[in-house]
Amino acid sequence: MKVVLFCGGLGMRLREFSDSVPKPMVPIGYRPILWHVMKYYAHYGHKDFILCLGYRGDAIKEYFRHYDETVTNNFVRAGDRIELISSDIGDWRVTLVETGAKANIGRRLLAARPYVEPDEMFLANYGDGLTDAPLNQMIDDFKASDSVASFLAVRPTFSYHFVNLDEAGSVRDIQDAKQADLRINGGFFAMRREVFNYIKAGEDLVPDPFRRILTAGKLMAYRYDGFWASMDTFKDREVLQELHDNEQAPWQVWKNQEVLPR
Repeated sequence: MKVVLFCGGLGMRLREFSDSVPKPMVPIGYRPILWHVMKYYAHYGHKDFILCLGYRGDAIKEYFRHYDETVTNNFVRAGDRIELISSDIGDWRVTLVETGAKANIGRRLLAARPYVEPDEMFLANYGDGLTDAPLNQMIDDFKASDSVASFLAVRPTFSYHFVNLDEAGSVRDIQDAKQADLRINGGFFAMRREVFNYIKAGEDLVPDPFRRILTAGKLMAYRYDGFWASMDTFKDREVLQELHDNEQAPWQVWKNQEVLPR
């Protein structure tokens, strides 16, 4: 399936990097987080990407125009020639589409419509979320349903507490967000092309179009309690970098799993 990735955010809470590079280009190890997201999909055989560009889209274009395979692959130098022993993106197809510096996700998805049709289904995701969720199973569950859209439903990772109050302000209950029976939208969408019928011009993808899909009984979610993380802040980036440096990065399924693409 084609994979639409939303790469246009400003990354205001990552000011240490976002003044010079767009959020999807913030590095984890030798490669930007966008590359890690793409490697996850490619591991499962989904290598046709549509990148929806916005803020500093030129930096993403330059990265793929001058992609250096030798950074993360073994190679042989023979005289003036470089002979790659392996390749990261040799069989990828990457379409880069300018979708507006200030466009929301709904507008970016509509801009990608000509590139995903006439396919019946496609995948989509934010450019800053990582997981080790079983993508093949997620897709199989979606295909077996009549849903228009599906997403990964994960537990929140932030260290706050949910509070249940009565009308007088008395506390009924207080729970750690990570332990509460509540989930958040973790991205990793699977969609049928009918999703475009639910998005009005100018709308974000969530919540209004998703509410219409929900009302139609066509919205589903894949519950997942394994690893999931988004890189929203500098602290998030430091946590992911540490996992990478210690070779304990669960999202790197291309190293940790043997999966036959479908």
